[in-house]
Amino acid sequence: QVQLAESGVGLVEPGGSLGLSCASSGFTFSFSTYVMNWYRQAPGKERELVATITSASSRTNYADSVKGRFTISRDNAKNTVYLQMNSLKPEDTAVYYCNAERAYPSLTYWGQGTQVTVSS
Repeated sequence: QVQLAESGVGLVEPGGSLGLSCASSGFTFSFSTYVMNWYRQAPGKERELVATITSASSRTNYADSVKGRFTISRDNAKNTVYLQMNSLKPEDTAVYYCNAERAYPSLTYWGQGTQVTVSS
């Protein structure tokens, strides 16, 4: 059974930093073959893709709203993906979800989500 476990629930002041991690287990295929994503969903809004890191080359991509402030990384030896969030803004408040996906075969898995609140 695949499990993605996010950690790093936090309340942080605007301008602060917070790191999230997502430890995974139970994959049929090696963790290193999955594209890993972080999504977020704010109250009353649709879930949005925040950051992506590819499997092979570990290329990264970010939503415009977080570019330059967030950094996604992965440690394939630990089956873990990270999201470092700096210069946080109140509009970053959301539940953050870890997602693993691969194209062939088509597979996608989600974590349970972790709350991030940016408020003074």
